[in-house]
Amino acid sequence: KMAVAERELTTPAEGAEEWTPQPYRWTREQFNQIGDLGLFEGRRAILVEGEILAMPAMGNTHRYTLTLASDVLRDLFGAGFFISAQCPFDIGRATDPEPDIAVVPGNLSEYRGRGISEAALIVEVSDTTLAYDRRAKASLYALAGVTDYWIINVDQEPAQIEVYRQPVPDETQPHGFGYREKTIHQGGEILQPLAAPGPVAVSALLP
Repeated sequence: KMAVAERELTTPAEGAEEWTPQPYRWTREQFNQIGDLGLFEGRRAILVEGEILAMPAMGNTHRYTLTLASDVLRDLFGAGFFISAQCPFDIGRATDPEPDIAVVPGNLSEYRGRGISEAALIVEVSDTTLAYDRRAKASLYALAGVTDYWIINVDQEPAQIEVYRQPVPDETQPHGFGYREKTIHQGGEILQPLAAPGPVAVSALLP
């Protein structure tokens, strides 16, 4: 009788779906709140479709290249744009990828009290995160409609810049979108950002 009773207690009622644990999905507001509380102090984390992902610590080459590229792109784009470095980038869907560099149209004062959700150019500096930046983050930025996405690949010897353009729906990609065009550029070449008034030497952005 005990065996029958236990079986009855653990068997779902007819027509009922068996319950399984579900992951808790964070909102961007909750993610920002716990960040403000210092939970991520000394660590890097991003929010992707409700999941908090731990990212590797930033090395010296990454930090140097990020600062160098920010300065070069600020001068290149000039008035009418500003640089957002490792700041929230709102693409909806409980996602906040925090790109290394976002070149944002307009003036910083226009964004007081509201998040950044568009960029003329997004740049990621990649070493240990290269595979993730090429696939998952590229898919996120394509989903957001970012038309110009660059990866400064400092893991490659010599370093190079990968340029992704023409976002299109692509069900083979993690977030349902990808880039139709990918080109690779090395030192000695000239690269023209889609929204910049002029070109930039690739070597000026490399460590």
